[in-house]
Amino acid sequence: MNTTQTLQKLEEIIHLYEAELTDFSMEQLTRQPSETEWSLGQVYVHLIQTSLNMQIRNIETCLQPSESTANAIAGKTQAGEAVFEAGSFPPIKISVPASPQYTPSQPLDKEQIMNGLQAVLSKLKEIQPQLETAPVHQTAAHPRFGGLQAKEWFQLIEMHFRHHRLQIDRLKHELEINI
Repeated sequence: MNTTQTLQKLEEIIHLYEAELTDFSMEQLTRQPSETEWSLGQVYVHLIQTSLNMQIRNIETCLQPSESTANAIAGKTQAGEAVFEAGSFPPIKISVPASPQYTPSQPLDKEQIMNGLQAVLSKLKEIQPQLETAPVHQTAAHPRFGGLQAKEWFQLIEMHFRHHRLQIDRLKHELEINI
């Protein structure tokens, strides 16, 4: 797993999200195709919140020195093994029931999104050099993929951003947005 290449891919995809963001109007960003589907803006907010509040936090947990492996979670689940072997999420639509804990809020404005994307990228650049010495026995639990090491959490962020490109493209098509 080459974290330098992963960071480069993350930079590229985050810059793609940023470039596209400038072309969306706020009406386009907040319009939902249906009551059960997220808006483009909600996808952006989801990516930012998941990166900062779950994935990066778990990387930091894995980087913390620990004298025991008592807090380490056993290896990946079968689903986790499959995702990491493929290097991506399956190209399917994943639906989770709406809930206040999971459904992202609408963005307030483009600046909020841009600042969030920059915060994610800044934090990833700060963390990346530390990954080469990350303890391999130190893991943090993913709800579906099992115990992931710091490098795997880092890679998961890139896979997550890439996976949501499918949703962005589908939403642009459904909303008849030509960018």
